[in-house]
Amino acid sequence: MKDSKKVLIHTCCAICSGYPLTYLKDAGYEPVAYFFNPNIQPKTEYLKRLEAEKKLCQNLECELIAENYEPQEFEKIISGLESEPEGGKRCEKCFELRLSQSAKMAVKLGIASITTSIVISPHKSFKLISEIGKTICEKYGINYLDIDFKKKDGFLKSNKIARELELYRQNYCGCLYGKRESET
Repeated sequence: MKDSKKVLIHTCCAICSGYPLTYLKDAGYEPVAYFFNPNIQPKTEYLKRLEAEKKLCQNLECELIAENYEPQEFEKIISGLESEPEGGKRCEKCFELRLSQSAKMAVKLGIASITTSIVISPHKSFKLISEIGKTICEKYGINYLDIDFKKKDGFLKSNKIARELELYRQNYCGCLYGKRESET
């Protein structure tokens, strides 16, 4: 039997997940944060973001599941798409990878729904990510909660939480290809 109060929320970073976690709690859910981000490079950056996520979840009294760091999973699925622009096909493959793994974890844990904090970013397409999430969840027989966390100043609220907790703030989405693009 699947737990309908729990929701597995894929968390991309603490900056983006603060408000979504509080939103879900306020809406009566019991969020389980799932940190699966093989796209984040280099490893030092990954570890900084994971530590910030741990600090956030501890502060919000939220369960956190963190996967092992395996960037080769990301490199394999984006092979041939390295020169795609930020927001292009490479990003779509990255969203698919992380949401597929989130759906698998939800099924394993008996959780009926997933969502993601990625959608809070003003640089990410809510529509695209929601379509990917719904397609994946349909395959696994679970629900995708298509909540646009950036509405009602969600991104500003998430940043406020991050500032108050003095969380690590990154300056690029995660992969080295996106980092290079942000530096030009």
